[in-house]
Amino acid sequence: YIMAKIRGFHAEIIKDRFKRIVEAQNYVFFDGNRPYNVNIVGVRNSNGRPNKFDDVLLLIYRDTHKRWLVDSYQLTTDPGFYWMKKPMNVDGTAILCPGQYRGVYRISKHRGKYDALCQRGGDVTVWRDSNRDLEHDMLDETKDTGRFGINIHKGGRNSSRVEKYSAGCQVFKNNSDFDEFMITMKASKERFGNSFTYTLLESIDLEIK
Repeated sequence: YIMAKIRGFHAEIIKDRFKRIVEAQNYVFFDGNRPYNVNIVGVRNSNGRPNKFDDVLLLIYRDTHKRWLVDSYQLTTDPGFYWMKKPMNVDGTAILCPGQYRGVYRISKHRGKYDALCQRGGDVTVWRDSNRDLEHDMLDETKDTGRFGINIHKGGRNSSRVEKYSAGCQVFKNNSDFDEFMITMKASKERFGNSFTYTLLESIDLEIK
């Protein structure tokens, strides 16, 4: 993945590609020619390794001049080793399933500490990994749907390993990236209210033409 802030013509190309991918999954791509009508898209590395920040979050939206912007951030979409060995839930550690979670997220306090995107507006679906073998097990028979506090938040100042930072949450590697992300979220909230949709894809989905 290229980590960057992408503007102009190249942003349009990426926007067009992701719009096709998202709509091919029968998900909604937000635009309406309105600034800060954000598309928050996580992409899980289909060849990723546990305990690594090897996934990406793309923020695709228009600026106040209605030009397309793409902000790309490094994160993990998977739980770290700590919680895989010591699941919070008796049924196993949560791994968020790919999908579009419409209006599920709100700006709220993560663990009462700081503003993040928190699962306050609806259910998500997760796999439950219970065997503690430090491999991510994504088995259909373990799927669980509900409100589990699968938030989008920050890790450490510049984290190298996931460990305790994620028990299933979507967690940024760099605090400065997260702070920038939240500035955009708050600009969107001013225009559209405190309700956000998160779309999680697998990197294999990007192979669509």
